Amino acid sequence: MMTCKEIVKNLDAYIVGQDKAKRAVAIALRNRYRRSKLPRELKDEITPKNIILKGPTGVGKTEIARRLAKLVNAPFIKVEATKYTEVGYVGRDVESMIRDLAEVAVRIVRNEKTQQIKDKAMIIVDKKITDILYPLKKAGKPDAVDTEVFRQKFYEDYKNGKFDNENIDVDVKEAPKQINLMDGAGAEINIGQIIGGAIKGPRKMKRMTVERAKEVLLEEECEKMIDPDNINKEAIFRAEQEGIIFIDEIDKIAAKKNNGQDVSREGVQRDILPIVEGSVVNTKYGPIHTDYILFIAAGAFHISSVSDLIPELQGRFPIQVELNSLGKEDFKKILTIPQHSVTEQYKQLLKVDNVNLTFAPDAIDIIAELAEEENDSHENIGARRLQTILELLLEDISFNASDNNPVVEVKIDKNFVTNAMKDIIHTHDFKKYVL
Repeated sequence: MMTCKEIVKNLDAYIVGQDKAKRAVAIALRNRYRRSKLPRELKDEITPKNIILKGPTGVGKTEIARRLAKLVNAPFIKVEATKYTEVGYVGRDVESMIRDLAEVAVRIVRNEKTQQIKDKAMIIVDKKITDILYPLKKAGKPDAVDTEVFRQKFYEDYKNGKFDNENIDVDVKEAPKQINLMDGAGAEINIGQIIGGAIKGPRKMKRMTVERAKEVLLEEECEKMIDPDNINKEAIFRAEQEGIIFIDEIDKIAAKKNNGQDVSREGVQRDILPIVEGSVVNTKYGPIHTDYILFIAAGAFHISSVSDLIPELQGRFPIQVELNSLGKEDFKKILTIPQHSVTEQYKQLLKVDNVNLTFAPDAIDIIAELAEEENDSHENIGARRLQTILELLLEDISFNASDNNPVVEVKIDKNFVTNAMKDIIHTHDFKKYVL
């Protein structure tokens, strides 16, 4: 398990600034590891210190939580508080966030188990497919003698993927149909589970490419080798002990005094409260205790404040961190420092169509300046403003690029940006003289 400093260092590779928020989530994650090393009687008494991240859109609130979960491969979901309705009304009930977390946990555990037995399962798959292919290849060459040389060449071609695009008939299992009930009605029901999970589903012959057959049969063989009960049991444990739920737009359900929507908003808060405090939610994989799930809430809190949340809910989020608005220097770092930065993304995208894109330092400077000015004069959307500017800046290049064209070198410098964005720049210059 990484130390707090190592967690922050990893977050620094993707997120610029916001040191307070990074420290807070790093401590919360490290405390989970510390708790796991304690005696059982003490461990049960220690619950996560949930966090509220306050700040405008586009400053890294969601990205911090998402990257945190990826660092430790923890079950993670992002939900929007505004999507939930008070119990008794039509809409998603708050318990659905726990069922969604269970689905993510099951997928993580199943993928891990699959990777462990994938090579073993692939041996069986290769045997099944070559048993189908080999007679067909022999039949296509009536003069061929079933010799060791012929067999060796066949298996070599198969291994090298020479037959991947050829069609074969494969006996495969039909997937059981699933019925999804409304969220308020409880967990989803799988028809296969109702009539007995041990009963094999119907099978049928399907025509598909060899490449597709490998995928389908590999999934089947892995399914046979993996005990679903063990997956469900481990997934529930992971969801309970390692799960992270990011509740976005929590400020939108904060009840302002003398507001007609107070009752509905406060009702949603009161429905969320037991989930955060600790309760049991039934899922199709088994009951999940929410006591040790880490909740990270976020909101801009432009109109409302954290104090507008009901006191009980405030108390379940003892750590509150203010994230800073982004300025020109932040934008320059965002464009150049993080792994897979936005400029690097565009470079790689256009490289597919034989365009080698480079950004000069003076271009980075003016793009960052434009982003700051646009956020100041319009809605502040944080780092997302860079995406808008770069889309406009590279629109003609993206439209005309093609992998049929020869390789071309394109340097984005200050003059290029000034010419491409002259309308926006002119607008800002004009505003300087408007009182």
